[in-house]
Amino acid sequence: MSDHQSNDLLYPLDARPGALESSFAAIQHVLASFVGIITPTLIVGGVLGLGEHIPYLISMALMVSGVATVIQARRPFGIGAGMICVQGTSFAFLSSVLAAGFIAKGKGGGPEEILSLIFGVCFLGAFVEIFLSQFLHKLKSVITPLVTGIVITIIGVSLIKVGMTDLAGGFKSPDFGSPANLALGGLVLLSIIVLNRSSNSWIRLSSIVIGLVIGFVAAAFMGKISFDNLASLPAFSIPVPFKYGFSFDWTAFAPIALIYLITAIESTGDLTANCIVSHQPIKGESYIQRVKGGVLADGINSLLAALFNSMPNTTFSQNNGVIQLTGVASRYIGYYIGAVLFILGMFPIIGGVLQNIPKPVLGGATLVMFGTVAAAGVKILATEHLDRRKMLIMAVSFGMGLGVIMTPNLLAEMPKLVQSIFGSAITTGGLAAIIMSALLPEEKTTAAAQATMTTATEKTAGTVS
Repeated sequence: MSDHQSNDLLYPLDARPGALESSFAAIQHVLASFVGIITPTLIVGGVLGLGEHIPYLISMALMVSGVATVIQARRPFGIGAGMICVQGTSFAFLSSVLAAGFIAKGKGGGPEEILSLIFGVCFLGAFVEIFLSQFLHKLKSVITPLVTGIVITIIGVSLIKVGMTDLAGGFKSPDFGSPANLALGGLVLLSIIVLNRSSNSWIRLSSIVIGLVIGFVAAAFMGKISFDNLASLPAFSIPVPFKYGFSFDWTAFAPIALIYLITAIESTGDLTANCIVSHQPIKGESYIQRVKGGVLADGINSLLAALFNSMPNTTFSQNNGVIQLTGVASRYIGYYIGAVLFILGMFPIIGGVLQNIPKPVLGGATLVMFGTVAAAGVKILATEHLDRRKMLIMAVSFGMGLGVIMTPNLLAEMPKLVQSIFGSAITTGGLAAIIMSALLPEEKTTAAAQATMTTATEKTAGTVS
């Protein structure tokens, strides 16, 4: 790292800003990541009917994200990247987590059984990423940018239905698709689009938060907000390991394990982007150790998340933008971010208020977020030189992956194990991409074409959280 590069930053990696500057920078990071941390829990809670458990689950998501962010910044025992790597609940697992929940529900399980299975398979799945973090260099020959791009695109496309359903009022809503719901969701969507086009970088970063606030206020005027549930909430949330128990199911585990595999590669890209904005090397032994430590921390943080009743964590890419805009790369800011998130999680009333966000308001925001996931996948694919072989792999992977969710009864005559594993668009499409990439021989490329190809870690900085 040159002196010139260091001077580009107000506070380089190992600088220690004062308490006031650190607190201000931390709040900006929290604003950029807050919605991403809580939204998966709100969606899972709403779709699976977890009701009274949602405020506690939101508290746990915030607390775990806080602790996990500190681990990444502090890098204890080599676990972590030693940078501002804000950790939050991963959208990539959403479809697979919902599938696991429906498996438990299909067996007659209530909210506790549903959560027991979700956290059980997520806990054991985390060992996949922990193990793979030490072999990242070998994974790149299997999980290529092509495979990563296909899987991330499928994740985004498969989740869009969830966002659109919420925008219309939510599953089994008596006023599903009513003009009031569509107008409310449309208002949030339009607000986010307008705010995102602002010339002010802070307004752009906070566009989803502001959009949700606008929608929440509009919903209050429409009489769609009620705070009756707040009175029954406890004053503080206390983390309880495996509060809902621990259970396991192979059919629920397989899709989760595959996402952990993809996440290991995706996190490498986000960590590389963080190295770039923090002016750290992106080659050599120190870079390799930093990325290995960061992905290892992703796995261990997901283990902690499942242990303390939250969904898997990952490194959020949007916070790289905050580092770039502020010029504050000091890893000590991570301690402040962690403290703010943990304190927010201590009070279940916050989760109770967020639980009252009407479905159309949430849907207007998540539609953008899930569309962004799909667009990130397309962006990765756009960096590839798409020859006939790669086009064929994409065609078959998208066809099989999206085909199974568009034709729900396709596997009705197959054994339950097959239904559960291959009923997931991500598993079917992802496995098709991995197997075809491994079996179909590479086509010879021209020197010019070869020169344009780069790895996902170099070209997909800040893809998706």
